[in-house]
Amino acid sequence: MKGPVDIARLERARLLKQGLRATARREALEVAAGVSETVALSRARGTGIAAPVGSRGETPYRRLPGLEWLGRKGRLTSAQRLAGERYGTCWRRAQAEAKITSALEISSGGSSRGMPLSVVLSQAEARAQAGARLALYRKRLGDQRDLIAACDAICGLELTPREAARSEREVAKIEAVLGVALDLLGVDALHHR
Repeated sequence: MKGPVDIARLERARLLKQGLRATARREALEVAAGVSETVALSRARGTGIAAPVGSRGETPYRRLPGLEWLGRKGRLTSAQRLAGERYGTCWRRAQAEAKITSALEISSGGSSRGMPLSVVLSQAEARAQAGARLALYRKRLGDQRDLIAACDAICGLELTPREAARSEREVAKIEAVLGVALDLLGVDALHHR
């Protein structure tokens, strides 16, 4: 048989556990409200956000790149999206900076201290090839500044049209210009295989 001290101790433990659960629920609600506010602000700024999949929100929100956002909205054909992805991959490779912090860190072999020279040379060659391909893509666009800027922003930097635009009026223009540019890149790629 339990005495009054044991009953009081059990009651105190139950109340403490109940208080901890209430605190945890309150904190979870505050975090959810903060996430909702951040997502709403990001969407208002034009960022494409993929909502969590799942009934309890186990999957986190994810920022959508510009091409994926336009594709989900049905504003790109599959050929346009493929052309944009090729352009974006090439743009990012060409823009990549060498990851050499010091010439002393390059090694001729596979030492543990530095990056092997063969890897450094391979990365530099890949950047140079991407730069040459990017120059060809831009030639296919007729070196038109607006076409190139739309491809750089949406395909390369992965911005949504709203993020890339300086004003609301420019959003539709960027989408239209991008569509023309991707059509040119897609059609030209079919003829130059």
